[in-house]
Amino acid sequence: MNRTVYSVDGRELRSVELDDTVFGLPVNEDVIWYAIQNELANKRLGTASTKDRGEVHGSNAKPYKQKGTGRARRGDKKSPLMVGGGTIFGPKPRDFSYSMPKKAKRLAMKSILSLKVQSDTLKIVEDFTVDSGKTRDLVGILKNFGPGERTVIVLKDDDGQVKRAGANIPWLSFLSYNRLRAHDLFYGRRIILLEGAAKNLNAFYGMEKTVLSDSGEAGE
Repeated sequence: MNRTVYSVDGRELRSVELDDTVFGLPVNEDVIWYAIQNELANKRLGTASTKDRGEVHGSNAKPYKQKGTGRARRGDKKSPLMVGGGTIFGPKPRDFSYSMPKKAKRLAMKSILSLKVQSDTLKIVEDFTVDSGKTRDLVGILKNFGPGERTVIVLKDDDGQVKRAGANIPWLSFLSYNRLRAHDLFYGRRIILLEGAAKNLNAFYGMEKTVLSDSGEAGE
């Protein structure tokens, strides 16, 4: 398919060819959901921790004698049944991360890119940089492509000046073509894809011959 390339001031310049196996696939909603859940799980720190009765600070002595008081028997003050005692089955530090099949993750990225093309929320812009590194210069460019809303810029390389200019914009995030994130792409209301990144995506995701079908089986 061919898509229009826009200049930084919003004018139509030329067209660029996009690989149909990357930007023209049927959208697989299931694999997109799994990719987003995988990213969210991998971001969890898992540092919540509680103390059980063996870790709580306190005396091991019986608070009162076993018999004759009419009260329930107590072994020590660290019992989970006592105020200030240990916690029963409380959380402990753990790793929530898990790996996702490579083919499924690639299919998720291509499905999201195809979805953005179908919904006309993806625009291809000529390669640009912000030499000054100033936020106002980048905001001036973004204004040519619509109001300020959740925006993702896909870069062809790690451009430090552009990232510096956009560091103070809360609704803007940056992705490199070879390190896409399903969560940011899917929830981005506006995707600005640099022309060089579009060509790189054609080569990066279009080079494999087999992909996962909607049924989850490999096919040509």
